[in-house]
Amino acid sequence: MIQYPRFKVEKQRPVLALLVMSVFMAFFAPPGAKGQPALLDRDWRTDYSKTTINLSELSVNLPRDAIRSIDNPSFVSIDDAGKWLNKREPVVLVSVAGKGRAYPLQILTWHEIVNDEFEGVPLVVTFCPLCYSALVFERKIEGDTYEFGVSGMLRHSDLVMFDRQTHSLFQQLNGEGIVGVMAGQKLTSVAAQIISFEEFQSAFPSGEVLSRITGHVRRYGQNPYPGYDDIDEKPWAFTGKEDGRLPPMERVVAVDLDGMAKAYPHSRTRAERVINDTLAGKEIVILHSKSGAVSALDKANIARSRVLGSTGVFRRRLGDFILTFEKKRDHFVDVETGSEWDVTGLSIGGPLTGERLTPIPHSDVFSFAWFVVWPEGVLYQ
Repeated sequence: MIQYPRFKVEKQRPVLALLVMSVFMAFFAPPGAKGQPALLDRDWRTDYSKTTINLSELSVNLPRDAIRSIDNPSFVSIDDAGKWLNKREPVVLVSVAGKGRAYPLQILTWHEIVNDEFEGVPLVVTFCPLCYSALVFERKIEGDTYEFGVSGMLRHSDLVMFDRQTHSLFQQLNGEGIVGVMAGQKLTSVAAQIISFEEFQSAFPSGEVLSRITGHVRRYGQNPYPGYDDIDEKPWAFTGKEDGRLPPMERVVAVDLDGMAKAYPHSRTRAERVINDTLAGKEIVILHSKSGAVSALDKANIARSRVLGSTGVFRRRLGDFILTFEKKRDHFVDVETGSEWDVTGLSIGGPLTGERLTPIPHSDVFSFAWFVVWPEGVLYQ
């Protein structure tokens, strides 16, 4: 039996995502399908004999492509996007060769995957609402370019992707192939961060924004999971053991650098706003703006949701400098030169104006998901 989450639904509104899921499961799920994904997957060519996991860890919730990826994305200017995108709404920032693109969560919440190419780099931009994990990967594996879709499966409540060339399954949180001929492969991470549309506009005034003209009709701007990210709630579709060090729905800034994983709780990053640290022998800084983006999973209308702030993780080495950062109002300043910086790693004042820090791939993810995927990871104290 499907275990539905105990969402707090505003004004008793039905949660559209759950209704859609229940309809699909009523028609497609045979008895005993849980733990036997091949029963629902028989029309696909996934090789289930090749796996790095126990297949019982997979739960099948929808048929493949029931949640449609965006495969031919189009983009609009910041001015055009401002007609329908609130300045505090969260977007996923991806920067390549000094240029920026923003992927609004009001769109990604409904599609979860965008297959894109940016400055000649094939990318897959992903967002799992149940883990609040926005991650970007290169779509090239050993020289070949792949296209990804939503498998309809979850593992540890996290999105399981599949590639349309080999039908292999991939875990979204770490980009690892887990079932099929690609089992054991790992996608190359690309730095991305969730920031507000206003912060994106300030850092990349000529940037592009994913268009709402997607070829699909969805209620963009509306959150199909209202109340899900309440810190007192329980994660949906998660049957693993909870780690008692943090509430399962508290967000952490999750960093995986050269095989070393570390999580920085939002309760600490919001309070400290700047954390200078060293991970895997590299000097890094974690920044958290006190204003910035709202949550995409709070109110039914995303623009009315509470403010979470925005986070960024960067190398502290810039040329010959190893910078040390402090907070300054809603910006940041380095001690060595007195230059001011924003949460995207752009220097906005002082001797280093116009310089950009090197971003490090990270995600803002619910702690329950981080603990189960990185059980040996370090929790910042």
